[in-house]
Amino acid sequence: MDAAHPHLTIHWISPLPPAETDIAHYTARILPALSANAEVILWTNALEWDLTLERFCTVKRFDPDTILPRDFTAARRGAGPEILFAHIGNSWVYHAGLLRLVQRIPSIVVLHDLAIQELMIEAVEYDEWEAQAYLAGMQKWYGAEGAEIGQACLDKTQKGAAISSQMPGFELVLKKARAVLTHTDMARDAVQARLPQLPCFLLPLPFEIGPQPPLTRASSGPLRLLQFGWIGPNRRLEQVLEALAQMPADFDYRLDVMGKIWNPDLIRTKLAQLGLGERVRLHGFVPEPVLEDALRQAHLVLNLRHPSMGEASGSQLRIWNAGAAAAVTREGWYAGLPEGVAYFVDLEDEMTQLHELFMQLAADHSLVKDVGTAGRAYFEAHHAPETYAQEIVKLAKATVLTAAHILALRSTADLQGERHPLSEMQKERLNAFSGTLKRDT
Repeated sequence: MDAAHPHLTIHWISPLPPAETDIAHYTARILPALSANAEVILWTNALEWDLTLERFCTVKRFDPDTILPRDFTAARRGAGPEILFAHIGNSWVYHAGLLRLVQRIPSIVVLHDLAIQELMIEAVEYDEWEAQAYLAGMQKWYGAEGAEIGQACLDKTQKGAAISSQMPGFELVLKKARAVLTHTDMARDAVQARLPQLPCFLLPLPFEIGPQPPLTRASSGPLRLLQFGWIGPNRRLEQVLEALAQMPADFDYRLDVMGKIWNPDLIRTKLAQLGLGERVRLHGFVPEPVLEDALRQAHLVLNLRHPSMGEASGSQLRIWNAGAAAAVTREGWYAGLPEGVAYFVDLEDEMTQLHELFMQLAADHSLVKDVGTAGRAYFEAHHAPETYAQEIVKLAKATVLTAAHILALRSTADLQGERHPLSEMQKERLNAFSGTLKRDT
């Protein structure tokens, strides 16, 4: 720790394992490196957490509705600067309390998803947030139409997923933000366009780089397909099943689906209608060792997404770590990936391209090796936790130094009205401490 910033304390407010969300696993993956660079205190509103986290730092439980800034300060050991990082994803189960917290207490908001309509709507539905606050935010940021559509979503005559591309909703969690951290160009650009006076940082999503995976994929037999993670309507599982149903009768395959499905009954009904029950197995959530073994055996992992929610894909990093080949939709973060690190599928020609890909890989399973190898090399070069942790500390220091200036700047303008950009002096101060902040001059 440098002398100018002794005992920097990072309050990290996030879902923690065993929560069934990759954001919890992301926190666990970076914790060893992060705790080596600063004092870290993990905060959770869950009733339980993986006790092995306490090998690296203190873990504290909190009430998001009653905790005060002084409570965070009282928990630290040092007397140096401190900063809060609050993580926002799109699941009300894990993020509704954090949604309320960031409305009250200044923090660096880590946006794991740009489109958080489902989080907000379901938080209201399950009495985790007030409808009035949601509708006021929709009115503020999207006008009368936003309030009208927001009400329709609460009335269930409109779906949050359907409006996410036009009204993603991320603005509603940034009222008290000191800065924003994103993991994709798309998310950074969206935040900067809407809130140019708010510092916005971009870092590649980290993932622990494991040993080189063993080569265990069969060269003959059925084509092993895999889909995993939180599988919502945008993950294209229904479309994949339709594509498989149209394959020739002699197409030999097995599809394993591992993870939570937004509507299991709907998928089971579809499997029965399409006659796929013997080839497709729904496993539900599985332990990590089971998933890792499945990734090492899969010839192709299906990681299609539309609409993209502006997220980087922790699932894709896990796929690359396993040296597996993935099929991804050429959209959002995925569209910016270099050729060769995945099989790209264009939405407008999705069915035809899936058919061609399935037939190609069924004829020669070994074709996936080059894509898996290229993906693994790209992953190693861009997503190491150690680099991420070092940049987090730089970001924290930059934000601590500029917090007073940013708060003063934001107090001069309504966030919907005139948007004042950072001054040249403020840009220089931020850039002096972090090369990750990218803004046009």
